[in-house]
Amino acid sequence: MRSDEEIAAARIGGAELHNSTIRLAPYDNEWPRLFERDAKRIRTALGDRVLVLEHAGSTSIPGLSAKPQIDIVLAVVDSSVEGAYVPDLEAKGYVLRIREPDWHQHRLLKGPDTNINLHVFTIGCREIPRMLAFRDRLRSNEEDRLLYERKKQELAAQTWKYVQHYADAKSEVVEEIIGRTPAAGATCAKY
Repeated sequence: MRSDEEIAAARIGGAELHNSTIRLAPYDNEWPRLFERDAKRIRTALGDRVLVLEHAGSTSIPGLSAKPQIDIVLAVVDSSVEGAYVPDLEAKGYVLRIREPDWHQHRLLKGPDTNINLHVFTIGCREIPRMLAFRDRLRSNEEDRLLYERKKQELAAQTWKYVQHYADAKSEVVEEIIGRTPAAGATCAKY
């Protein structure tokens, strides 16, 4: 689990204290439409700089409860070169909130009017196929989807200082499921 200091260091504008349980909502058929709306906005802002754009996370898995927050995976040529994409996204209302140079040069932007996490990675980053393989496994394997659902419900009932601590606490079950997913070892060059 990440320390409070690590969380604070990655956050632009300071880390938001949560100090509560996590609210999980039943699956909502509106979530894919919300993804498509933001995907269109991102493609309009960045054009051919969008190398991968995928709906990921629990809101992308029919039947799975989730924090009502759309996770989007975006790959660009080099996520560390923020000037190549962040200003154009900011012009559309997105806000850069997380910078993690030590974790795949990950950047995270929040959406202008929908609760989204726009995860930006460099094309070729191994985290992209892992995230998508996990999503696809849960979409196609009911046993693993139910296992993940139970773990999420159990953890969501606990009080978390930061939402990131809840996310980190799911890592063990996520890794277990990814371990049963052969595509997770692929590189994202094919995407």
